Amino acid sequence: MTSGIDSLLILLILLNLILLGASRLHNAVRMVAAQGFVLGALPLLMQSGGAWKAALLLGIGSALLKGIVFPALLFRAMREIQVRREIEPLVGYASSLLIGVGVLVVCMVWGARLPFPWPVPSSLVVPVGLFAAWTGLFLIMARRKAITQVLGFIVLENSIFLLGLLLTDAMPLLVELGVLLDIFVAVFVMGIMVFHINREFDHINVDQLSALREDAS
Repeated sequence: MTSGIDSLLILLILLNLILLGASRLHNAVRMVAAQGFVLGALPLLMQSGGAWKAALLLGIGSALLKGIVFPALLFRAMREIQVRREIEPLVGYASSLLIGVGVLVVCMVWGARLPFPWPVPSSLVVPVGLFAAWTGLFLIMARRKAITQVLGFIVLENSIFLLGLLLTDAMPLLVELGVLLDIFVAVFVMGIMVFHINREFDHINVDQLSALREDAS
């Protein structure tokens, strides 16, 4: 069981690294969708108590929303606004990968030293969760397209989801289901905002929106 969990966590690391180096938005969305399916399998593998029904519901909900519904919404938004690539990011793709590898090493070293009051299913859970949180924040701050920033928000929530699986003994899985519903609403609203931003300004570069605000003042 532990080897299966470790394999999925290593896959999450690879998906995040690929996401850092992805310039084509379609590929980036596919990487986030793949993360959704991986996270959907983790609750079943990490569940050690008797709450199998809740774990199954959580896994199915995560796979459906993050693996199918969210990507479908984002693909539809990209078709509407006719955008395919992240052009001229604030931090280049090669630099992003190098920084990502460095942060991953730090997360591995630091995360492995954090003490837990109960046994964890894998020593990689905390480092991978921390690395996913950094990846999401990095995409939000270092990319210009609003679509990519939405992806960063989803990856950030993925890290919260993953770390929350360690707290199932203290926090019911139904709380995670409530978080999934909140994220669904947030992504739906952000998709609408991206469409309206493109319709009003003919682009979805958030740095240009800041420049517009400064000119208006």
